[in-house]
Amino acid sequence: MEVQETRVQTDRVLTIPNILSMARLVGVPLFLWLILRPVFGGPNSDGWALLVLMLSGISDYLDGKLARKWNQISNLGRLLDPAADRLYILSTLVGLTWREILPWWVTAVLLVRELMLLVMVGILRRHGYPPPQVNFLGKAATFNLMYAFPLLLLSGYDGWLGTLGAIFGWAFAGWGTTLYWWAGILYVVQVRRLVKADTAAD
Repeated sequence: MEVQETRVQTDRVLTIPNILSMARLVGVPLFLWLILRPVFGGPNSDGWALLVLMLSGISDYLDGKLARKWNQISNLGRLLDPAADRLYILSTLVGLTWREILPWWVTAVLLVRELMLLVMVGILRRHGYPPPQVNFLGKAATFNLMYAFPLLLLSGYDGWLGTLGAIFGWAFAGWGTTLYWWAGILYVVQVRRLVKADTAAD
């Protein structure tokens, strides 16, 4: 079920949490460019790509924490935060799959879940409901995947670093994918209940 936010929300745009979320969005094309440079004959920039991913993870943690601590939860932030999460996941999937670090079937499993949620959002809008708030389970799934992707990027290196990257990367990827689908299924159940109640009220 979705976690309902009980704190006061604001319509302010220029808050510190929103600026952090905007910076994360700017980092998406930068990360994709860095990770795909070797594909197009450029130098390997995996170290810089890892740095961008790490900074995005730190900002993802900080924007939510600061928004709650400073009472700066905003309507814009509720849109920016999940949008940045999804764009980072999609860009990383594209980059790692293109580099043949991530198998195509893993990418397919995660993309099918995203398509399923897009359909659910469309159903909600048709019944006059807004997009869902980010719930704890979905956030936990995102954190696992955001840990998994840089570790899987490291798995391409030789030696103990690559071995550890593969072990921990696939562990986080497995947990993240499972939680991602679990959160998605719970969301489908919630949408079904809302639509059923809406239909009954008519």
